Amino acid sequence: MKNIISTEKAPAAIGPYSQAVKCGNMVFVSGQLPLNPATGAFPDSTAEQARQSLTNVKSILEAAGSSLEKVVRVGIFMTDLADFKAVNEVYATFFTADCPARSTVQVAALPMGAKIEIEAIAEV
Repeated sequence: MKNIISTEKAPAAIGPYSQAVKCGNMVFVSGQLPLNPATGAFPDSTAEQARQSLTNVKSILEAAGSSLEKVVRVGIFMTDLADFKAVNEVYATFFTADCPARSTVQVAALPMGAKIEIEAIAEV
C-alpha cells in the first residue's frame, strides 16, 4: 500500500508528482529543488542550494517518520560538476557516518534554473 507524503516544511511539488511516497517500510523522496518553502526563492551559490535541497529532503523524511540516518540511496543532479567539491562539503554535514549509496551526475538543465536537485530513498 502506498501513502503520499506531504509537508509544508518543504516546497510543494511543481508538477504532477508527490513530495514523497511511502510504500511498506521504504520512503521515496522526489527530487528536491533548492526552493525555500517560506519564500519560494533559491540561494545563489551551488553549495547553499545543496544545503536547501538537503534540508527539504530532511523535512520530507521526517514527515514520513524517517530520517537522514535511514537513507540508503541519494541521487544528485548538478548543472556543473565543477561545484562537486563544494557540494560534497555541504553533503558531509548532513551525512556524517554510514553514508548512503550515491550517484552524482551532471545534467544540461534543471527546473526553474536550479543548479542542483537531490532525491533520496530511505527506510522508515
